Amino acid sequence: MASPPDKSKTIKLERYNSYIRRVNSTKLLNASSKLLFRATILVALILVFLFTFNYPPLNSSPSSNNNNNNNHHRHRFLSSAFGGGGVGGASWEKQVRHSSTPRRPNGMSVLVTGAAGFVGSHCSLALKKRGDGVLGLDNFNSYYDPSLKRARQDLLSKHQIFIVEGDLNDTPLLKKLFDVVPFTHILHLAAQAGVRYAMQNPQSYVASNIAGFVNLLEVAKAANPQPSIVWASSSSVYGLNTQNPFSELHRTDQPASLYAATKKAGEEIAHTYNHIYGLSLTGLRFFTVYGPWGRPDMAYFFFTKDILQGKGIDVYQTQDGKEVARDFTYIDDVVKGCVGALDTAEKSTGSGGKKRGPAQLRIYNLGNTSPVPVGKLVGILESLLNVKAKKHVIKMPRNGDVPYTHANVSLAFRDFGYKPTTDLASGLRKFVKWYVGYYGIQPRVKKEIPNSSEQPEDSA
Repeated sequence: MASPPDKSKTIKLERYNSYIRRVNSTKLLNASSKLLFRATILVALILVFLFTFNYPPLNSSPSSNNNNNNNHHRHRFLSSAFGGGGVGGASWEKQVRHSSTPRRPNGMSVLVTGAAGFVGSHCSLALKKRGDGVLGLDNFNSYYDPSLKRARQDLLSKHQIFIVEGDLNDTPLLKKLFDVVPFTHILHLAAQAGVRYAMQNPQSYVASNIAGFVNLLEVAKAANPQPSIVWASSSSVYGLNTQNPFSELHRTDQPASLYAATKKAGEEIAHTYNHIYGLSLTGLRFFTVYGPWGRPDMAYFFFTKDILQGKGIDVYQTQDGKEVARDFTYIDDVVKGCVGALDTAEKSTGSGGKKRGPAQLRIYNLGNTSPVPVGKLVGILESLLNVKAKKHVIKMPRNGDVPYTHANVSLAFRDFGYKPTTDLASGLRKFVKWYVGYYGIQPRVKKEIPNSSEQPEDSA
């Protein structure tokens, strides 16, 4: 009888193979764990680097506003890193559509460039308040304190106005906006502002006021339907003109600054796009706009700051000893002019980038019609703040400023009922009320100026 086969060797071999498999599995698991740990550390380092590099703190702002800025940067970073809120995403498109959808019958859908700016924020709120759809576009540059722009953005967001953060020269972004929303109108207020800054950074004026404007018009001409466009020119285009008051019929071929030259170039560019492509274009020449939520680079704003801080202020005289005067225009009046221009803008006549018939082309002055010497402006601020200014009366430097502005607004009155109603003393009272509230200042101001923050929608 045959003996049974010896299975001991087979059993030993299976045990050995099982042991080898367990060892290999342990080694593989350990290697995978190390690799995963190293990958996690690497991704974390990359995210920290990107956050630090792209979103530095704005140390020049007050501490409370710094926190506001950093929160905005953190939100943008997380949105772009983890999806959903980035440009072109579903959440982003939903915000764009919601903000730009009108809430009244036959309401407009308006793209407001420079929406976080002074005039742009006031106009956006006024349009939204009456039921129009408003979408903002702003690049939040640092020409002046960006925290003020962020505060305006926060105020607009409370009224369901969404501001897309981007630049006029970003063609794909502009095209994407027009793909998502069939805008009926554009209120183009984005620009590099300021006369004197042009001597320091001239390229920024060409990039924004000329190249940016052309890029916007290029996208608008190809849109279907083409939007009607109202845009901000400037009283600076009158330059060395000596005829008063300034009329739209007066010559504007003698600009005194690069800023003025870029705005004059914008008027000629507007004529070209109207003539070739049938875009409806209305230019508005603003005259020294002031008021709550204004620009810190404007004289009334930094005079207020310096007077409260006990610093000296420079008050200019002309080379022949005459007082410098400006046609100071309160923000409420300018907003009414912008809305009136939008309401009376005719439709563009082009389609697919081709002109189908003559299109509307207009230019208007928006001023107060009452020039006030800068010395009187200082006197009003002294009275409102109850502080004596330390004035240094000096000759006006040759930096592009002009000695005198005075608007004739009869054309705007005829076409859309523009009629300014706010005198300088009343407007500055509202500005000072806002200023002391916004910056939390406890000055020795007149009792009729309570320490409260005035919002643009109350004055626009």
